[in-house]
Amino acid sequence: MEFLTNLNAQINSVVWGVPMLLLLAGTGIFLSFRLRFVQFRKFGFMLQQTIGQIFVKKEVKNGALTPIQAMTTALAGTIGTGSIAGVAGAIAIGGPGAIFWMWVAALFGMCTKFCEITLAVRYRERNISGEYIGGPMYYIKNGLGQKWAWLGSAFCFFAIFASMGIGNMTQINTIATSVGSIFSSFDPAITGGQLQLIYCVIGLITAGLLALVLFGGLNRIGAVTEKLVPVMAVLYMICALIIVFSHANVMGRVFSLIFQGAFNTSAVGGGMTGVAILQVIRSGFGRGVFCNEAGLGTAPIAHASANVDHPVRQGLFGIFEVFITTFVICTLTALAILCSGFAEGFYGKTAGTDLTIMAFSSTMGAQIASIVVALSITMFAFSTILGWSLYGCRCMEYLFGTRSIKYYQIVFIIFVVIGANMELSLVWQISDNLNALMAIPNLIAIAALSPEVVRLTRDFFSRSDKPETLENGPRETEARDEKTA
Repeated sequence: MEFLTNLNAQINSVVWGVPMLLLLAGTGIFLSFRLRFVQFRKFGFMLQQTIGQIFVKKEVKNGALTPIQAMTTALAGTIGTGSIAGVAGAIAIGGPGAIFWMWVAALFGMCTKFCEITLAVRYRERNISGEYIGGPMYYIKNGLGQKWAWLGSAFCFFAIFASMGIGNMTQINTIATSVGSIFSSFDPAITGGQLQLIYCVIGLITAGLLALVLFGGLNRIGAVTEKLVPVMAVLYMICALIIVFSHANVMGRVFSLIFQGAFNTSAVGGGMTGVAILQVIRSGFGRGVFCNEAGLGTAPIAHASANVDHPVRQGLFGIFEVFITTFVICTLTALAILCSGFAEGFYGKTAGTDLTIMAFSSTMGAQIASIVVALSITMFAFSTILGWSLYGCRCMEYLFGTRSIKYYQIVFIIFVVIGANMELSLVWQISDNLNALMAIPNLIAIAALSPEVVRLTRDFFSRSDKPETLENGPRETEARDEKTA
């Protein structure tokens, strides 16, 4: 085990090192310039087309999701424990300045996600069940050509294993331990054996709920996330705003720490002295990608299922996703932690949900804070499990055909029960590496296919009536044969 831990740490230092940061940032900057910073120029129009359409009833066609359902399914996989525990971890490792670099990553990540979603709709196919299927593997194969199909297969290979780790076991484990903390806060004498029993029950209940949704197919996943995601996001934001407003008198100092710490860690003082700026940047960029998944290639898999008239129209939802996850939810978490004053005791150490609970307890009290954070994490993590289950299904389908999906779903549900009762520190670390390995083929593909994104974007915005059809539009390839099945 020690060997695996050391090996994984060495791999992590490579895949999340300077080259990866340059690839992530460089791709986002390159795409932003190619598209003349569409994420800023069309920001108002994006809000009108996304959040402005929430209450507009859309028809759901068989084998497809409404644009809103596609977005909430992608958000289900995005707004996870990273928005709570991941932000706390970034602050602990990189200090307040990590939040600044998380913002920077998001500014360019909005364009990256816009491009990958646009390409996912442009090059999607229909499977033998008549469902839209798409994502990096399909725009690599259909956009770059068959000789690059191995790159799409590599993405799927990494994504399947990541779905079992970051999209499953780590999520259910976080749910179990968070709910367990509620019991511990009310009964400090609770034994380890009793907690294990609680974890097991939570795993079984979650597995049962997951089975009900998964075996209902794509449309049931969309219907559940459409209702769950807005509720969980709004409730968490309200609770975080209560903490922030209760410490409004220190907000000026908090923002000062964020901007000073981004360029001068010694200005923060205390435990941050001596921390390299590179570590601050790496923490901010790495956790930023973990939170908003821009460039990772997962969200396009959900968006490819959208019943939409033009790829760019769905691509606008990518800009909104990064905005809501990073600049709203993650920022509120960061402000709550920093204004509470508890972050200073964690600089240079490992932190996660515990730091967020302490921050919320500064206003709500320990027991109520434990309940609020645990319920938030439960909803966030369960939605993440739903989102990643779809990603894993699509990747299995690409590699092994439609019939493989049922086998994958059964294994996925079993892993929920297993993950609730395990120590998963190594799984977290391995999943972090898989995220980076997934991002590499995706970033290569969207950079290579950027001319097509430019063409589609010009086409969309050159039509004053915002076209209902697209010439040479989303391709719907014939169903794959059964080897592939």
